[in-house]
Amino acid sequence: MAYTDLREFIRALEEKGELKRIPFEVDPHLEITEMADRAVKGHGPALLFEKPKGSSVPVLINAFASERRMEIALESSPVDDIAKRISALLEMRMPEGLIGKLKMLPVLGELGAAFPKTVSSGPCKEVIRKDNFSLKEFPILTCWPQDGGPFITLPMVFSHNPDTGKRNCGMYRMQVYDDRTTGMHWQTHKQGAEHYRRLLREGKKKSMPVSVAIGCDPATMYSAILPLPPDLDEMMIAGFLRNKPVDLVKCETNDILVPAQSEIVLEGHVVLGELRREGPFGDHTGFYSLDDDYPVFHIDCITHRKNPVYATTIVGPPPMEDFYMGKAIERIFLPLMRMQLPEVRDICMPAEGIFHNIILVAIRKSYPGHARKVMHAIWGLGQAMFSKCIVVVDEDVNVQNVSEVAWKALNNIDPERDIQFVMGPVDSLDHASRLPNYGSKMGVDATRKWKEEGFTRPWPDVITMSPGVKQRVDELWKQAGL
Repeated sequence: MAYTDLREFIRALEEKGELKRIPFEVDPHLEITEMADRAVKGHGPALLFEKPKGSSVPVLINAFASERRMEIALESSPVDDIAKRISALLEMRMPEGLIGKLKMLPVLGELGAAFPKTVSSGPCKEVIRKDNFSLKEFPILTCWPQDGGPFITLPMVFSHNPDTGKRNCGMYRMQVYDDRTTGMHWQTHKQGAEHYRRLLREGKKKSMPVSVAIGCDPATMYSAILPLPPDLDEMMIAGFLRNKPVDLVKCETNDILVPAQSEIVLEGHVVLGELRREGPFGDHTGFYSLDDDYPVFHIDCITHRKNPVYATTIVGPPPMEDFYMGKAIERIFLPLMRMQLPEVRDICMPAEGIFHNIILVAIRKSYPGHARKVMHAIWGLGQAMFSKCIVVVDEDVNVQNVSEVAWKALNNIDPERDIQFVMGPVDSLDHASRLPNYGSKMGVDATRKWKEEGFTRPWPDVITMSPGVKQRVDELWKQAGL
């Protein structure tokens, strides 16, 4: 049964020994970050700070910060099972005969459960505040020493495409400037930024309505970070993940619908053309992203549950909570990649690659130059375009074993022949690129080389022991007491 809200998720974490309550005062200024960082790197539990300094609102952090917690969050063990459900939908064909139609019913049921449902009210409306409110009442973290201020780091930011009216929900950090104003870190390639640019170009409106939900059931929160195609509704995907529609409720001061079970909702607007310096911010690259100009979010109303819980996260030197969230994306979206690139057998984005710096790809090689075709195809797939390095290996290489990939890839390449450089868009957080958002990328063909690719020498076999000897030594090993 899907979690109704954040509180049910917290109870589930606690029941499964995956949450630790912190009953004493801890400062949201740096101290919570340090405790959360130590916990995730030490494979510790999620943390619920019951007495954050300066606020009566508890802080939940590291709720997604392990493979086990991601399984609990998405109610799928393993997370790969979600990929199987997606594959079943992608492979759906018109059924033949009664048996085929009966087998199709569960799949159609999943689709029916995906669409969000509008409700008249919800727990997020228990307290409505259109005046006498301040962001400073909430325990918003200042994460790292050089940060420009406190940042809201786990928001679900809702906006509408001005051309189609379709909803978008993204997760963009928000620097708190004062009681009712924050930055809106819409990176160039994000859909929120595209909505903003279109309205700015039209020049017909002065502001853009935006609402921000904080804290919800885990699948709905998680949907905000998914690399979905433009105009594919994240709330529908959340419904698919949780096998239950997301209840949405209309905001008090604009027409945006937000999850009714949210802990906190910030309703407001972005003034078109208004920019303010935002940052620095200790980012998921493990380095500070530098300060720059970004739009400003003005809060017109805050609604929240009675006794809300503030859900947050931190990013920084890997691995951190975002690695485990990204790893689940890797597993869930593999079927979608294979739909377009069926030769891809598996992919891996190591923690040290922070998602966009390296992707390891195992392929079933079928023709000369196949590895290079895959590289260029990945650079053309949505947010995969940011992949700064792509290493392609043969299907017998386990890309989840980074040590094996490094060993075989380094042995298999002739650098001048097998490394290719291209220019294109890069992630906004890439501090090494020659220009913001634009730079070079590298593809490495670490597959076995064929004579059709100009390699005329014999290609050696990997050293392995014969199965008969291994079986014999298994017995000798036991006999020796080893």
